[in-house]
Amino acid sequence: MPEGHSQSEDCLSESEYRAADRGGTRSCICKAPSTWTQYKTLLAKDLKAEFRTKDMIVSMGIYAFLVIVVFGVALSFARPGSEFLEVSGGLLWALVVFTSLLGLNRSFSKETENGCLEGLLLAPLDRGVIFLAKATSNLVFLALVEVIAVPLYWVFFSSFAAPADTGWLLVVPLVVGSIGIAGIGTMLSTITAATRGKDVILALLFVPVIFPLLYACVSATTCALVGGDVFADGFLTSLALGAGYDVIMILASWVLYDFVVN
Repeated sequence: MPEGHSQSEDCLSESEYRAADRGGTRSCICKAPSTWTQYKTLLAKDLKAEFRTKDMIVSMGIYAFLVIVVFGVALSFARPGSEFLEVSGGLLWALVVFTSLLGLNRSFSKETENGCLEGLLLAPLDRGVIFLAKATSNLVFLALVEVIAVPLYWVFFSSFAAPADTGWLLVVPLVVGSIGIAGIGTMLSTITAATRGKDVILALLFVPVIFPLLYACVSATTCALVGGDVFADGFLTSLALGAGYDVIMILASWVLYDFVVN
């Protein structure tokens, strides 16, 4: 290797190094970073940008709290009893969907406003990696809000009815549903990022597309909260449907992402 040149991480091995001292110019053939390196870099970019300002997390948290308060006021005159458990799963997932919609609407706003998305598309990056990194960051932000919002939800509504011993298993459908919401929502938010009225269009596309996943997760959550024969009959079946839908839709989004962004 010519003197004055040191081999960096991103350059090829010394046997593949090419340099030409013609007219005082030199050139080096460099390799693109690995897929894992691209993924880590893009994910770190999203996480650092959000944790620096906390705009999305704070707005999602405040919105989740307001939804819980509205639900509490609406149910304040309801009669306590086990019937509440049969509708509590649906209320919990309404909270998750509304909150995630707010975050998904904001996830690509900064990317489009400052031209970051165009820069990413011009860079020699795998488009599927861009999707996976953005979906992972959206999942992290949604999970952070859920860690606070879900316990707060039960503090508000614990006076109505106590969940069954299997109530702690609601964590499983929450994980399955959150993964699907982050993956599918990232794809749809990319589609609507450059459209006028993107907030409305995203909601119109998002809810129908995730309806099978939402139905499965609401059923599994209700089964976990009610327990008994209801739990034995439907919990695992609903989880299998939700997980299968996650796999199909996320794989399809990953494969089609290059076509969508083009």
